[in-house]
Amino acid sequence: MAIVGDGTAARCCAHLLKQAGIGVSREQKDRPRVPAIMISDASAELIRDVFGKPEFFQGAARISKRLVGWGDAAPVELEHSAIVVSERRLLEELGEIDCETTSGQPDFCIHASGTPPGTVMARFGARSATAARVVLKQEARAECRVESVPEGWLFLIPNAQEEDWLLAIGGDPETLLGRSRIIAPVLDGIEVMPGEFSTCPGILSPLCGGEWLACGSAAAAFDPICGDGTANAIREAILAAAVIRGIAAGEPAGHLFEHYQTRLMGAMRRHLSMCSQFYATGGSGSWWREQTASLQEGFDWCGARLESIPPPRYRLQDYELRRLQEPSGSRAGQSTII
Repeated sequence: MAIVGDGTAARCCAHLLKQAGIGVSREQKDRPRVPAIMISDASAELIRDVFGKPEFFQGAARISKRLVGWGDAAPVELEHSAIVVSERRLLEELGEIDCETTSGQPDFCIHASGTPPGTVMARFGARSATAARVVLKQEARAECRVESVPEGWLFLIPNAQEEDWLLAIGGDPETLLGRSRIIAPVLDGIEVMPGEFSTCPGILSPLCGGEWLACGSAAAAFDPICGDGTANAIREAILAAAVIRGIAAGEPAGHLFEHYQTRLMGAMRRHLSMCSQFYATGGSGSWWREQTASLQEGFDWCGARLESIPPPRYRLQDYELRRLQEPSGSRAGQSTII
C-alpha cells in the first residue's frame, strides 16, 4: 500500500491505515507550502479526534472577527472563531507518520499529490490568485477581512505568530487594492510574491481506478472563498482510508469506488453551489458574471455525472464503511462527503 504525497490528506490516510493494521509506504512529492491556513474550531476538533491530539494548536494565533465588504452592501463585522497557521507548522504539529520502506510495485496507491496517469483535473472557471506578504496596522491583527472589488476580490489573513498574508483573486494586488475600502487602509507594507496559482474549483476525472484512488488536493480543489479546504482534505482522507479498509475486508472494490466518487462529486457540487452565491453578489461587472457562469457549468457537470453513479451502498461509522440494508434512492439525500 503506497501513499503519494506529504500533505494533510496523505498524513491522515497513513495514520488511519496504520491504526487499522495496514502497512503503508509513502512517496514524498515536493511542492510549495501554503503560507497561511485558517482552520475553524470545528475543523480543529476533527483533526484532534482523528490524530488523537487533544492539545492540537492550543496556543495558535486566533481570529475572533471577520470584516466583510461584499458587493454594494456596507461592510459588516461578524463573529468568527478560528486559528491561523502556515501549512509547514500544521504538518509539524501533525507529526511524521512511520511508514514502511518497500521495493517493487505496490498493490494499491493513494495519490494525495500530483495527477495520476490517464486523468484530468476538470476546472470550473479561469481565475488565478497572487499572494503577498503584508505588514498590518495593529487594529487589524485579530480579524480576517474579505472584500470584493469590480475586478476581483481580496482576502486578508493575519497571523501574528508568523506572517500576515493577502490573497488577490482576479487581478494583481496593487490594482485590486486601488479599489479597496476595508483592506488597503490597514496595510503598512506589501511584498508581492512571484507567480500566480489557480483558485478555480476542480475535481479529478476519474477519481479512482483498479489499483488506485486520488485524495486531498490531487482529487479536489476548492475555492479559497469557502475557507475550509483543510477540513475537506481530512474528510476525503477519512473516506479514502475507509475504502481501503473495506477492500481489505472483502467488500467489492467497484461498489466502494462508486461510493467514494458519489461522495466527492456531491461535495464538489455543494461547494460550487455555495461559491455561486458569493460570486453572484460580489459585483455586477463582466468578471463576476463570467465566474458565476463557470460555477453553474460546473454544478451542471457534477450533476450529470452523479446521475450515472448508483446511489450510495454504504455509510461511514467509526472510520469504517458499513453496508446499507437498501441503497438510498434519492440523490437529494447526498448531503455530506462522509
